[in-house]
Amino acid sequence: MKVSIIGASGYGGLELIRLLTHHPHFHLESLHTSSMAGVPIGAESNHLAHLPYILEEIDPEKIAKTADIVFLATPTGISKELAPSFHDLGVKLIDLSGDLRLKKTGEYEKWYKGASAPAKILNEAVYGLSEWNQKEIEKASVIANPGCYPTATLLGLAPLFMEGLAITSDIIVDAKSGVSGAGKSPTAVTHFSDMNDNFKIYKVHQHQHIPEIEQQLGEWAGEIDPVSFNTHLVPMTRGIMATMYVKLKRKTTTHELLDLYKTAYENQPFVRIQPEAHFPCTKQVYGSNFCDIGVAFDERTNKATIVSVIDNLMKGAAGQAVQNANILIGADPSAGLMQAPLYP
Repeated sequence: MKVSIIGASGYGGLELIRLLTHHPHFHLESLHTSSMAGVPIGAESNHLAHLPYILEEIDPEKIAKTADIVFLATPTGISKELAPSFHDLGVKLIDLSGDLRLKKTGEYEKWYKGASAPAKILNEAVYGLSEWNQKEIEKASVIANPGCYPTATLLGLAPLFMEGLAITSDIIVDAKSGVSGAGKSPTAVTHFSDMNDNFKIYKVHQHQHIPEIEQQLGEWAGEIDPVSFNTHLVPMTRGIMATMYVKLKRKTTTHELLDLYKTAYENQPFVRIQPEAHFPCTKQVYGSNFCDIGVAFDERTNKATIVSVIDNLMKGAAGQAVQNANILIGADPSAGLMQAPLYP
């Protein structure tokens, strides 16, 4: 199966290259960029100097002649312009940006400050949360790959919502990310002298992933109250930790919750449930497609605490995109993705 990457020089695109050059079912046909056509990928990214690819311009008709699947690893605002052309040409799409995730009219405009994608594309786009939407992904022509924070958050909350245990008000999500989540272009926020030995909150009550999380929780539970969701930057390169606090409808125990989570994910190779009294750290999923989850019940507050960690560039972006591509072609979802995390 031939695949192409648009936005190949960004962090998400580079991670896709790393995964797809060794994939058992996909042949990486071409790499595309809007700004560096004609440049060898190894000249732009020295760690890929062994690869022969030359970055090419973005020409949907030309790409459609050779690619069966196109990964759109582009910044927000670009995919919505490209997706209709590829869709009309019969190419399957996996979009890593936020352009195709929000279904409700006006939500994209409010949170992303721009016009949304055409309704036809939004209606066809399947939300690619691999572990929970596999049947829909199998039949999709357009996949909206989830955001990094929503992936960690939703995988952590899903068993409680699917079991009907969660009270759908006063949900609190406290999330932290490494600086690669901000993208490749340098900013004042990610400058070394500002970020090193520092820890900061950002986009307080305004993060664009809030409606994405609420949209999926609403599909699972019906109407929900707004979620309290805030994000922090940590002086590390990769990783997300989402700590969630959810009040439950009845008394339970940590042991019972762990049984629920183990059952929910028993056939999902990338979700690893931690033993009782153990909680995951970002280092244990570094460079991998795993999501590790720890759970505890607080008898005093009748709340569950869920800790979910992922690598934001893998399970939060490129890894999940390849997992979705595997599902799309009927392959084992774990094909080409079972590498052990990097350690130390």
